[in-house]
Amino acid sequence: MPQPRIATEIELIADYLDEQLAALANAAHGLTEEQGRAAPCVSALSVGGLLKHTRWVMTEAARRRENTTGEVSPEEFEAHAGEFFGSFTLTDTESLSQAREEFEAARTTFIDLVRSIDPDAEVMVPPEPWQGRHEPSKTTERFHLLHMVEEFARHAGHADIIREQLDRATAIELEFAVEGREGNAWVTPWSPPDAQA
Repeated sequence: MPQPRIATEIELIADYLDEQLAALANAAHGLTEEQGRAAPCVSALSVGGLLKHTRWVMTEAARRRENTTGEVSPEEFEAHAGEFFGSFTLTDTESLSQAREEFEAARTTFIDLVRSIDPDAEVMVPPEPWQGRHEPSKTTERFHLLHMVEEFARHAGHADIIREQLDRATAIELEFAVEGREGNAWVTPWSPPDAQA
């Protein structure tokens, strides 16, 4: 959780978004290529796939801002849907290390973008026929920002579960390890299995 401080709304939203993105990145810490592609639960989700998908969502957020009318042609919608569904899985030509690098680059750009947003600014959003909304709608940037908090938190939770299934590493253990923090009475930083012997 971000440290308590006095800050603007957009600063706090950016902090919470980045916290969820950090948790996703941490879930890949110390994984082999095989583990990064593994889908140990009933779904097809993997840590690598979640990094790829979340990078796509961050990139899409920037692209969405360029569409000020919310209008989307059928061709654009079909292409967008194809990208969306293809974003959950690493292909044979993609690697976990590549997914991590692209995720971190998108994360930096995305958080910088978020910090520049006025939450009260009005925007038009495209239709979401799967939600029964067939026309563009007017809302505020705050709507999108809070949806992103929800989206990233959900996927960070997915990554937590997958990682625990792989090697029982928990989010806070990984956080301590990634940040190089010493353990305490409550948390032992994660270390590779061979280092624990």
